[in-house]
Amino acid sequence: MKKETKILVGKIILGTIATAGLLAVAAVAPNALKAVDLFYPKEKRKYHRGSYVKKSITKLKDRGLIKFERQDGVAFVRLTKKGQKKLLGYQLREKIIKKPKRWDKKWRVVIFDIKEQSRNLREGLRKEIINLGFVKLQNSVRVYPYECEEVVGLIKTYFQIGKDVLYMTVEKIENDKWLREEFDLS
Repeated sequence: MKKETKILVGKIILGTIATAGLLAVAAVAPNALKAVDLFYPKEKRKYHRGSYVKKSITKLKDRGLIKFERQDGVAFVRLTKKGQKKLLGYQLREKIIKKPKRWDKKWRVVIFDIKEQSRNLREGLRKEIINLGFVKLQNSVRVYPYECEEVVGLIKTYFQIGKDVLYMTVEKIENDKWLREEFDLS
């Protein structure tokens, strides 16, 4: 099975658990089994899906992304903090900033100030912002022409760096002709 499928099934299981908050173990498997069906031809579904979902759930537990609990004799599964962060990472990778038909002539500016001791965190943040399409204005300043506050909020939550990152909407950036060309906004 391809790696993308493994990631997808894990993401589906995490998302199913997150949506319900606390989920009875019996309810996880049917939902995940339906999702796995999308990736197998009909003749192979029955053979693969049950064992694959069980293995995926076991791996999620072994990696500390989910934990099992018992309440009144019923087994439940819950996301751990690590599982919540992993799911947030999946959601972040899926986020695409929607480009409106017309630019509102405002710039979205992200400024971050992360200390040298947290270099890996800073580089991770920088990489995510670049992947979204932001352009470098200065070392810790990135610019984008479209509304993206929700996505920046998701990034701040993922990296747990709310106070170290500022999001601004500005109407004018001096000498922005090169930026308008960069984003094809003539």
